[in-house]
Amino acid sequence: MATLERTIPVPRAGYSGILEWIATIDHKKIGILYLYTTFSFFLTGGLLALGIRTQLMSPDQQLLTAAQYNAAFTMHGTTMIFLAVVPLFTGFANYFIPLQLGARDMAFPRLNALSYWLLLGGGIILYASFLPFAGFPANAGWTNYVPLSAKQFSPQLGEDLWLIGLTVLGFSSIFGALNLIVTIFALRAPGQTFHRLTLFAWSVLVTSFLLVLAMPFLTVAGIILLFDRIAGTAFFAVEQGADPLLWQFLFWFFGHPEVYIMILPGFGIISEILPVFSRKPIFGYKMIAYSSVAIGFLSFSVFVHHMFVAGIDTPLQTFFMASTMLIAVPTGVKVFSWLGTLWGGSLRFRTPMLFALGFLATFTIGGISGVFLGSVPVDFQLSDTYFVVAHIHYVLMGGAMFTVFAGLYYWMPKMSGRMLSERLGQIHFFLLFVGFNLTFFVQHQLGIEGMPRRTYHYPQSPEWATLNLVSTIGSYIIALAVMVFLWNFLYSIVLKQGRIAGDDPWKGDTLEWATASPPPAYNFARIPAVHSARPLKEDVAAH
Repeated sequence: MATLERTIPVPRAGYSGILEWIATIDHKKIGILYLYTTFSFFLTGGLLALGIRTQLMSPDQQLLTAAQYNAAFTMHGTTMIFLAVVPLFTGFANYFIPLQLGARDMAFPRLNALSYWLLLGGGIILYASFLPFAGFPANAGWTNYVPLSAKQFSPQLGEDLWLIGLTVLGFSSIFGALNLIVTIFALRAPGQTFHRLTLFAWSVLVTSFLLVLAMPFLTVAGIILLFDRIAGTAFFAVEQGADPLLWQFLFWFFGHPEVYIMILPGFGIISEILPVFSRKPIFGYKMIAYSSVAIGFLSFSVFVHHMFVAGIDTPLQTFFMASTMLIAVPTGVKVFSWLGTLWGGSLRFRTPMLFALGFLATFTIGGISGVFLGSVPVDFQLSDTYFVVAHIHYVLMGGAMFTVFAGLYYWMPKMSGRMLSERLGQIHFFLLFVGFNLTFFVQHQLGIEGMPRRTYHYPQSPEWATLNLVSTIGSYIIALAVMVFLWNFLYSIVLKQGRIAGDDPWKGDTLEWATASPPPAYNFARIPAVHSARPLKEDVAAH
């Protein structure tokens, strides 16, 4: 049980109060800032979603005009993808990756702080498009296809602010990803080989490489589209001879790896939770780790399946249809490994476990529908219908958001020193699970019946009204579930009425549970020496 003695850093005299948070370079405080900020954006995107669903509750609602509806779903999609899901996981990574590595901070603390402030600045710029001086918010859809986003169709300043904000967010993501890569490679505790990393660290590492490789394509595409709009260049001007598919190729070369950027950290969280609440080691540790790497490689070979209906040649369609089917294999490996972990385990159905099981159900449905859409004939039939809307929400909300809540309930005791209410947590889970499936499962049928996405009313097809009403009711149940969580957080954590957690309330195996709750500024009094992937079980933690 040897440990490597290190001198505890002497805290510097610094700021206090709000200035302490503004000037901080402590990875834990930056992680908390990420979580607060991105959850606020998640709530904002949720309010936009409620507006969308209320508009579609019946065939000819007048809550939103066509232009307002387009702006609402543009900003809803942009917010959830770029300001909520991805940076929420970055918040978890900021807080817990150094703890799981046995490190005292990130490799580049000031770059870490810059990444956060760029995120906040990019979000403010995006939402400045709602202010009167912007004319009107961006309304070309979250994919921002040209020519819809060209100057002649979207002349308002809001579109320029959307592009500038997304560029700033791109730099935030790239800087944060580079920092995490260097941290994982350079700051691992003595004895912590890559086969002794946590599976959450593995998922964050692969995600960070995907961000570094994929995000520049969207960032550069946004910048040159800005040149088209502001300087009169013609990179995307179809009327001047530009390739009409150029934006789509650039966007989706980023866009499909982005799907895995949004879900791989969630896979890592599930891989941490299931063995703890099954009271047995993870089944197939190496298979889960290597399948994350395989998903990362394959994610760059499937992006054209978003463009099957855009006039792609048949050989390309065949190749990308096959690659889309292939990427389901490493994902299936993970699912079977998680089921193997549950099999024969001594299961404890605490709130984090409930959200993990909910994720397994919802994400599997989304994955299966994705295989359907990877087939060219099926995609031709269902493209741009509500079947696609249902699929992407089962993958991203059913996948990412269930894992986000699982992570919050699992790690909140470590971050705050107090437990969230178990009773309120279970109510939250069941409301969210029922509301989610009510909202999105019926949308598969709407898509099969031909309801197009991005339509703001449907008086010509009143037979869709019942399913849309069910979907809208489900969305309000989701809102109620989130309100239960907010009350749970306020009561248990902010008002400090939750039970005191202790250092390791779940009897976890990884290094973050080897220090105090919440951790001190220096994380570990002694840097731990690691001899297995389950260091606390092997009694080698330095605490």
